Amino acid sequence: MTSPAPGAARARWAVGVVDPRPGDRVLEVGCGPGVAAELVCGRLADGRLVALDRSPVAVRRAAARAAAHVTAGRLEVRLGELAGLDDPPGSFDVAFCVDVNLFWVRDAGAELAVLRRVLRPGGVLHVLWGPAGPTDRGRVLGVVPVALAGAGFADVVVRDGPGGFGASARTGVGAAASSPGGRPS
Repeated sequence: MTSPAPGAARARWAVGVVDPRPGDRVLEVGCGPGVAAELVCGRLADGRLVALDRSPVAVRRAAARAAAHVTAGRLEVRLGELAGLDDPPGSFDVAFCVDVNLFWVRDAGAELAVLRRVLRPGGVLHVLWGPAGPTDRGRVLGVVPVALAGAGFADVVVRDGPGGFGASARTGVGAAASSPGGRPS
């Protein structure tokens, strides 16, 4: 693992919330320089992470930071917008983002529809911010859970603590899944 980076504590907290299993198929939206991607890949054995960012600079930095994981086949770093993600339905077990403001600053219905499509039934979405995220934490925690529920996500859980804040939810499947605080069965 490379040296600690700015935002490393925030990324550690977020990856602890995501809690990827060794075989999970994970999507990170807005991977930035790859701090969280490197941490997630360190937990994967036969799983895989797709790290997406719309910035060419971020994509280059993430790929360089986690080059060993790219070489090992655990990480694919992609340039692109979430709304344009065209992976097949059910491609991912879990998706997450850290400090991606689109989910509270505008209508993210198109992006949430993409996430519902690419997550498997019972898949979990985590929309998270570090403790230094938007200063209007109450507004964010009012908007994001409502947007998730409105987009058809179930079991929305609000997270608010010293490590960060946000919301988690799952795609609906009936009784076969647990809450997003736990893991789908």
